[in-house]
Order: sequence, then structure tokens, then C-alpha cells
Amino acid sequence: MGKRKDLSEFDKGQIVMARRLGQSISKTAALVGCSWSAVVRIYQKWSKEGTVVDR
Repeated sequence: MGKRKDLSEFDKGQIVMARRLGQSISKTAALVGCSWSAVVRIYQKWSKEGTVVDR
């Protein structure tokens, strides 16, 4: 498995918007170029906190 990369704020925003528009997890991961687990983690964080920015 490759090294984990940090997602930019733009990528995180793409994840949130793609999921809100109903795109599947696999298609969202392919769009951004990250893992399924990253998509789920970012979207869950946004759903709970309303933000994806690390503090």
C-alpha cells in the first residue's frame, strides 16, 4: 500500500460535495485520488462537526 497523503482543503470539499450529490464512495475516492476510508472519514467529520478543517 502506498504512503498516505494529506488531502488539501479543496479535495476535502470535493469529497463533501460529491457525497452530498449522491456520488458513491468508490467514485468519490477515484475522483479525489484517495482511499475509501479517507472519503468516509472526511464525510463523517463534516457531518458531525460541519467542518473538514483540522484545528
